[in-house]
Amino acid sequence: MTTDALPRATAQTGTHPRPQLLRSAWTDLSGPWGFEHDDHDAGVREGWARPGRNAARTIVVPFPPESDASGIGERGHHPVVWYRRTVTLDEVRAAGWQPGMRLLVRFGAVDYRATVWADGAMLGEHEGGHTPFAVDATGAAREEKPFELVVRAEDDPLDLEQPRGKQDWLPEPHVIWYDRTTGIWQPVWLEAVPETSIDRLGWSSDLPAARVSLELALSRRPPAGTSVRVRIADEDGEELAAVTQPVRSPRARIDLPVHALQNGQGYESMLWSPAHPRLLDATVELLDASGSAIDAAASYLGLRSVSAAGGRFLLNDRPHPVIAVLEQGYWPGSHLAAPSADALRAEVELIKALGFTTVRVHQKIEDPRFLFWADRLGLLVWEEMPSAYAFSATSVERLSREWQEAIERDRSHPCIVAWVPVNESWGVQHIAHDERQQQLVRALFHLTKALDDTRLVISNDGWEHGDSDLLTIHDYEQDRERLAASYRDAAAIERTAAGIGPAGRRIRLLPDAAAPGLADAPVVVSEFGGVTWAPDAPIATWGYGVASSAEDFERRLRDVFGALHGGALAGLCYTQLTDTLQEANGLVDEHRRPKLPLEVLRAIVTDAPR
Repeated sequence: MTTDALPRATAQTGTHPRPQLLRSAWTDLSGPWGFEHDDHDAGVREGWARPGRNAARTIVVPFPPESDASGIGERGHHPVVWYRRTVTLDEVRAAGWQPGMRLLVRFGAVDYRATVWADGAMLGEHEGGHTPFAVDATGAAREEKPFELVVRAEDDPLDLEQPRGKQDWLPEPHVIWYDRTTGIWQPVWLEAVPETSIDRLGWSSDLPAARVSLELALSRRPPAGTSVRVRIADEDGEELAAVTQPVRSPRARIDLPVHALQNGQGYESMLWSPAHPRLLDATVELLDASGSAIDAAASYLGLRSVSAAGGRFLLNDRPHPVIAVLEQGYWPGSHLAAPSADALRAEVELIKALGFTTVRVHQKIEDPRFLFWADRLGLLVWEEMPSAYAFSATSVERLSREWQEAIERDRSHPCIVAWVPVNESWGVQHIAHDERQQQLVRALFHLTKALDDTRLVISNDGWEHGDSDLLTIHDYEQDRERLAASYRDAAAIERTAAGIGPAGRRIRLLPDAAAPGLADAPVVVSEFGGVTWAPDAPIATWGYGVASSAEDFERRLRDVFGALHGGALAGLCYTQLTDTLQEANGLVDEHRRPKLPLEVLRAIVTDAPR
């Protein structure tokens, strides 16, 4: 395999389910699968994993069975579901498989616990509803005939200890909780790899040192004499850095000096930002002792830095106001699954067209293809872990493990500038007086920093902060003067942050001596607004403020945005982008249609003159 056969990572169309590690061949397994509910959990003991069983129904993967797009559309409690599909020999070959290679079945996300079989042989299990995994189907491929792939997914709707985000535990959606997502909800695909192969890539950059670093993970310990060759090039194909380095273990770090970054007067033109989302192509080759390529992958990266100082969020060492919108990532016909790859691009384009520079993806680990378009089109992202609803040793273990998997998956995306492990004390509701819950939130902050020290970490978005790089506040005050009074200058912000916050909770949980960095952390009102205008909604809706007409909706938006623009805040995040079921406080409706002319909404968001 050579790099000549690889796609150019920055020029892809956003359809590959893993956009930062591309090989030349893969097979999409989306489409019709056999499907069954297993409400009595009888499938394992009755042998449903054996090949040849006739499934009762057909589902369209990767849409969750609660959604209409799946062809099932049953929203009730169904804690166990089964999928089955025949994988043809042509599909195996299209994935690049040849004798001597490994055939992997990759899953973008299966909520919540998955077990996978091929022709009745169990291939593997995974727990965690928002992160990817792979199983090895090489044994079935060696038969050189079709084989049956079977997946059992378990997602107990009443298990409050599993990270679930906005998925409702009640039979019907209520208040801020929505329909559940059970089973497969991100792409499934086949990929063939050599016995010793590139498993993971982790990119980071050190601008002052004029250096890019790659953390490389291989499928196994490489044979003696193995080396890795890494090349980074600009959009015109001009080489910016190249290194060949021996690798002796399954994990290695490769540092690449980028000499163009040493030009202090010219290096800024190479940096990634929303205004100039410059991406660099990368190729990574694994070489045997003779110098022949064993494996090759295409990737991309962006050069940028994120920090906080002087009460401001800094991008590439320059103050960058946070103008953000909260995104639920939910579609009426397909729920948490995007209706198409194109819909993910359109979502990023819509957010930017509205004038936002940043999106806070709320209680969801978003599809990597969304992050690809955020990288390519220039949109900053806050990534937030879906919460559990109960505190226990089990929820701590589940949350921390899945959060580590999410960071590992997404830490190479330049668009991501902040990690949010906890939101509004969900799952740690007694954090104000339970020291164990305080320690969990502090531990998640420091765990995140240990895994990735190149981004900011928000300990507990909204209130009751422990250690945190940003001090974030949720404030749904609808009166312009009262809202402005809380944030108009540094003294007002300190008064708001020092005691009981707008939601009746303390903003700072720890004394300054215990969290010294929080005293001068940049302050962002990371939820505000929430104004509803949905006269044609087919269901009862609500919002934090309710408009009586389109004119009243515009006035209310101008009030809440105007109250926060131009003050001492480091930024703001409006709730929310889209109407989502009964929570109809979007700037656009659930079908992504703006509620006011786009240019009017953009002027309000950006504080442009009327």
